[in-house]
Amino acid sequence: MSSGGLELPPGESGQEGGTAEVPPGAVSLARPMEIGAELDWGSEDWSEVRTRAQRAGRAYIWLNLVEQRLRAVVAAVLRPVYEPVHGEDWVVAAAGPAGQEWVQRAVAVREVSRRKGYLLDPADDNVVSFLTLPQLRELMVQHWPCFEPYFDDRRTVELALDELEVTRNVVSRNRALSVTVLAQAERAASRLLEILGTGSEVPSARRLPVDAVEELVGDRYGDVVGVHADRVRLLRNFPAEDIFGGARRLDAIGIGLNLLSQNFSGRRLVRLAESGCRIRLVFLNPASSAVKRRERELGMKRGELSRAVETNILHMRRVRSRLRDPGAFEIHVFDETPRFTAYLVDGDGADGIAVVQSYLRRTRGMEAPVLVLRGGGRVVRHPEPAEAGESGLFDTYREEFELAWGDSRPVS
Repeated sequence: MSSGGLELPPGESGQEGGTAEVPPGAVSLARPMEIGAELDWGSEDWSEVRTRAQRAGRAYIWLNLVEQRLRAVVAAVLRPVYEPVHGEDWVVAAAGPAGQEWVQRAVAVREVSRRKGYLLDPADDNVVSFLTLPQLRELMVQHWPCFEPYFDDRRTVELALDELEVTRNVVSRNRALSVTVLAQAERAASRLLEILGTGSEVPSARRLPVDAVEELVGDRYGDVVGVHADRVRLLRNFPAEDIFGGARRLDAIGIGLNLLSQNFSGRRLVRLAESGCRIRLVFLNPASSAVKRRERELGMKRGELSRAVETNILHMRRVRSRLRDPGAFEIHVFDETPRFTAYLVDGDGADGIAVVQSYLRRTRGMEAPVLVLRGGGRVVRHPEPAEAGESGLFDTYREEFELAWGDSRPVS
């Protein structure tokens, strides 16, 4: 008899084929059988999981930046109000009766972290560091008259924080984050950081906003801030107006310079030059043997590429002829084998942006990969001092342009 008072059925006890009869009152137990669960993940499963992790990681970076910035803002505004009276308990006092429960929980978590040695950074040894994004928002809303002198629109701040709360819940629970929600979170976080004050010291951020991920891994990839599969995807994310608009200096070298000639109107170029922008363009000589070799590489008809280059040069000459100071708009040609095309915007200062493409043997320029570079040094500098003479890709292409400019000939 079993402990439950039921008799277990006997085993097969030598019977062939079939199951032994179960006596009355006994419980029948199924024979063990192989479950057959497939525990391994296939390539599609791993690809999906990595995609989820990449999206969650990117969202977490934005959330982390916003939360740290909001902690600093809340502390800077409310501490001078409550600390003179309440001392170290100023956060408890600021939370008031409505926030007693969650602020006391934050105090308790802080004490546990102290005892267990989780606080590795003394800067985190305060109650504010243990408040969550919704709690920080609650403090801000409760004391909005204190924050109003610094921020214009309370509703904008609240809406942006609401959008981030959806992403925060998904990321904290390791659920799938869709592309739409991620994009919404990035826009909201970027808007919040702008409102709260990003403190960015990167001059070129006015033309190409500094991305949260770029700030954190800038040293890993030097001054490369964007990689696009082709020029179509580049222009979709970084339009020609954003690249060239407002430039004070524009240097470009390539075969036909289609990115400038075909995507930025002549009227805009005239206004750009008249506003003080100095422009230097270097085309491949349409009559050179290098053009003929490029035509053969791409399988183009004889003279097709040379006519296209000549058309772009004539277009730029017409633009130059409309200027009061044609000397500010220089056009040159070179005869050497083209190796790359590069557009250097404000390359003589800390505000530089470069768009660079290498020439591939069987690929037209429209279909070649594109690199976007940020000049003026790396966005995030490594704690260790850089080696003497170290430079990024931006400086390399700028030097190549100057060498080619010195060897090129002017177009009348």
